[in-house]
Amino acid sequence: MSGHSKWSTIKNKKGKADAIRGKIFTKLAKAIAVAAKEGGSDPESNAKLRDAITKAKINNMPNDNIDRAVKKGAGDLSGNNYETITYEGYGPAGVAVVVEALTDNKNRTAADIRHAFDKNGGNLGTTGCVSFIFEKKGQIMIEKGDSVDEDELMMLSLEAGAEDMNSEEEGYEIITDEMNFQAVYDSLEKENIKIASAELAMIPNTYTELSEQDEKKMQKMLDMFDDNEDIQEVYHNWDEK
Repeated sequence: MSGHSKWSTIKNKKGKADAIRGKIFTKLAKAIAVAAKEGGSDPESNAKLRDAITKAKINNMPNDNIDRAVKKGAGDLSGNNYETITYEGYGPAGVAVVVEALTDNKNRTAADIRHAFDKNGGNLGTTGCVSFIFEKKGQIMIEKGDSVDEDELMMLSLEAGAEDMNSEEEGYEIITDEMNFQAVYDSLEKENIKIASAELAMIPNTYTELSEQDEKKMQKMLDMFDDNEDIQEVYHNWDEK
């Protein structure tokens, strides 16, 4: 999940139990398998697969699991015919929400997503109703530490093709365009810089603040999306503090 406070999301995932981690691995494996099925098993020539593998590694998914998912996708994918579907809607107080799903039953998935919106003061919208305020970018998060020099990190990132770097209390956010994401990631990895998170994400251009009551509704909605194995990613413009 991606929002204004990316660090809160990272901390939340780190604190999850093994059972939840297993659910995350299931989602990652599905994304890898579908990417391999659609574009081939070679990540060098299949950018979608390469991005899915990068994200899996960032989430500490074992290499055996990654290899198994690639082979599964390159083969038959167990007969499942997954479809990529993007849903758009509004959370509490009009927060913009984009939900990306991989499903073999779009009626079930649409009903589940609509329920999560409705139950928490939001509503499922039509295609294009909120996506115009988001832009697809590479987003790489680096935790602050004694081994990370801000000036050196910025220089390395910009030379590799990054657009910008933001310094926050917990760490650094490096923004790239979609095409340069992998090159920047590889440059950082080559320098043994510990990466907390890396993904192609939908970054909002504007943010919405919520009251304490609406924050609780929004978090509950996000938790419901997290628990749904059909849902791969959720992007929103909630201005988390």
